[in-house]
Amino acid sequence: MKKKHQKTVGRVYSRPTSGNIAWSDIESLFKVLGADVSERSGSRVAVVLFGEVRVFHRPHLSPNTDKGAVASVRKWLEENEVIP
Repeated sequence: MKKKHQKTVGRVYSRPTSGNIAWSDIESLFKVLGADVSERSGSRVAVVLFGEVRVFHRPHLSPNTDKGAVASVRKWLEENEVIP
């Protein structure tokens, strides 16, 4: 994992939960971890990783991921032992 992705993991795990992580950074992290990312209807994105499918809402108007989505990503990474 490149330094950029390690930094993204650190930001996802930071407390209090950050509301200014660019979705493109999170999506890039998923891909480095081996995810298959595909478009769904509207602004939804399906992420197949760790043998599971999770659907996230790609932010629009702002490139930043909301705190709820960041918390979801953190929980998913914790469950699968991806640590900063």
